[in-house]
Amino acid sequence: MPSLSPIPGSSAAVRLALLALAAGAACIALSPILVRLSEVGPTVTAFWRAALAVPFLAALVAFSGRAPRAIRAGDRWRLAAAGLFFAGDLAFWHWSIRFTSVANATLFANFAPVFVAAGAWLLFAERPGGRFLAGLALAFAGAFCLLGESLRVGGDHALGDGLGLATALCLSSYLLVVRSLRARLGAAGIMLWTSLATAAVLLPVAWLSGEEFWPATPAGWAVLVGLGLLSHALGQGLIAFALAHLPAGFSALALLLEPVLAALFAWLWLAEGLAVLQWLGGVAVLAGIGVAARGLRGPRRPIADPARRP
Repeated sequence: MPSLSPIPGSSAAVRLALLALAAGAACIALSPILVRLSEVGPTVTAFWRAALAVPFLAALVAFSGRAPRAIRAGDRWRLAAAGLFFAGDLAFWHWSIRFTSVANATLFANFAPVFVAAGAWLLFAERPGGRFLAGLALAFAGAFCLLGESLRVGGDHALGDGLGLATALCLSSYLLVVRSLRARLGAAGIMLWTSLATAAVLLPVAWLSGEEFWPATPAGWAVLVGLGLLSHALGQGLIAFALAHLPAGFSALALLLEPVLAALFAWLWLAEGLAVLQWLGGVAVLAGIGVAARGLRGPRRPIADPARRP
């Protein structure tokens, strides 16, 4: 069995991972707009999001110029689990925004940093430090302000809020499994196999849901292709890359960029107004991520670089 060489915790590697994480969050922030524009139902949209990413990811792996890594039995189980968790993340979130406000769905789905930080502490000995906890508190305070008066908890929103929380649990589990897979496998390979698993899980659910399965217009297909390529293949792929170089808890916290960017995109393209409190909330989220980043020292457990392995 070949030895695994750890990735050096250089500042250049961390900066590159931070850029990848921010770019991935920006791609995923387009999801709420594209889901709302989809001509098919939420479960079918989730299926096409994963399925349409597969050809692109397969081509990326095939033409990467690197020999494919041998996938062990343990890797197969973890890849399947990651696909299952991401299928739950997509399905629960797409249904959540149908049963509650976008603000509520966004808030509860972004509880993931709390669950990921706890899981990373238990599984990878990534104990959250004072800067991370301070940044987490500041970012969550900003998220509440960002959502503004549209946030309504309980009552008619209870089902959608519960689905949003289930989204956070599934996303947290997905990120933790991908974090462990990055010790052996490259980001593109992980994304390819987990996308296949996600699509396989969602296909029968989507088919039996009774929702419209085929988009009616070329514009409807364009929306689904955009979700598959931008939000899934590129957005999630960049996050998978970053997880080899950054602590899982911080990576999940940085994904709070998504509601900030989603609100900004809606302001720019959909003419949705933003109050002063929401602008301040967005600044607080960015400040919280910045506070956490100042204490960043990389994963405490070394992560192998799959590119260096023969």
